[in-house]
Amino acid sequence: MSVQVTTPAGTQWFALHTLSGQEGKVKLYIEKFKKQEELDDSIFEVLLPTEVVSEVKAGKKSTKTRKLYPGYVFIQMRLYGEDNKLINKPWYFVKEVAGVIGFVGGERPAALRQAEIDEIKSRVEAASGKEVPKVSYEIGEEVKITDGAFANLTGRIDEIDPARGKLKISVSIFGRFTPVELEYWQVQRLTE
Repeated sequence: MSVQVTTPAGTQWFALHTLSGQEGKVKLYIEKFKKQEELDDSIFEVLLPTEVVSEVKAGKKSTKTRKLYPGYVFIQMRLYGEDNKLINKPWYFVKEVAGVIGFVGGERPAALRQAEIDEIKSRVEAASGKEVPKVSYEIGEEVKITDGAFANLTGRIDEIDPARGKLKISVSIFGRFTPVELEYWQVQRLTE
């Protein structure tokens, strides 16, 4: 069951170009100060699309959040009045936020098409609650097992299950190939 959220009339989605690494600060600042600046009727949602990525370094699994669109933050706001002229207060508030380079489109920002924001939101939803490997693998690729009962053995990838984050690997044990199911983070490429 999907919940329909009504969008206030005249609002559109825009892309903000930000300094690298400042995306989170820009999002937090806008969300924190829009009420104080009395812009609740102009700025509605600030979106910073991310995914959780896992990798193994020196035998230890680590996860971190990776931005899907580095250097960009998306904002749903009322930027143009009924006369199609820029509304100064929200325009200057957003442009002056530390870390914001400017609106994509320059002095006359073009709103994102609905299909573009739908695609961005679907990527966010698909990444929600899942860990994706930092490295992607291919069937037939040779890998070294770095964790578990078969650590230090090499094998060939037979199946990839991205939804579960699992790999089926054929490992040679006592002269026979045995299928083993492992998680992405338990293997690494032989060239690494």
